[in-house]
Amino acid sequence: MTSLRPVSTVQALAAALRERVLSGDIHPGASLPEQEISARYGVARPTVREALAALVHEGLLRREPNRSAYVPEVTPADLADLMYVRRPLEDLMAEAVAGRRVAAAEAALERLAALPADAPWAAVVSEHMALHEALVVAAGSPRLERLYGALATETRLGLVRLRDVYPDREELVAEHRELLETIARGPREAARRAVREHLHWRSG
Repeated sequence: MTSLRPVSTVQALAAALRERVLSGDIHPGASLPEQEISARYGVARPTVREALAALVHEGLLRREPNRSAYVPEVTPADLADLMYVRRPLEDLMAEAVAGRRVAAAEAALERLAALPADAPWAAVVSEHMALHEALVVAAGSPRLERLYGALATETRLGLVRLRDVYPDREELVAEHRELLETIARGPREAARRAVREHLHWRSG
């Protein structure tokens, strides 16, 4: 029998704040004063401090001297630069996995499609990331995985912007289903072209 590890108050608070950040409920630039969070969630200040530290470590929040932790803003210029760096990495992925189905990516797509209409956007971000990360893992290069992983936090924050771009989640699902089908069919050049086109961020 597998035992479940209990979730601490710090972990539970960090999870709640993470979901709010990745759902866009806490807007970029917004600060998270410890006293306000303590009062809202009914937890002690040291608990708040630990939870915020965990999210700062993940890169979802930033903290500067004499300022509360805050959500960093991912500007259009940041997104453009992020895509500039991601394209060659995903091009390598497309070349490696063209002509193959990636079960883990397809499973993430089905989980995305199955999310209820009222699911928090953070759940969409999670499955979207899982799909792309599964494709990168399938390429079979640990170094490619590490390089891609270094961009994960900025990518997750950038995906928050898509909430307003895709009011109909089915459109997002359809785009990723077409992407996976194109990669699976191949050949390499068609897969690479599909990935390049997919990486053009839509504006709201």
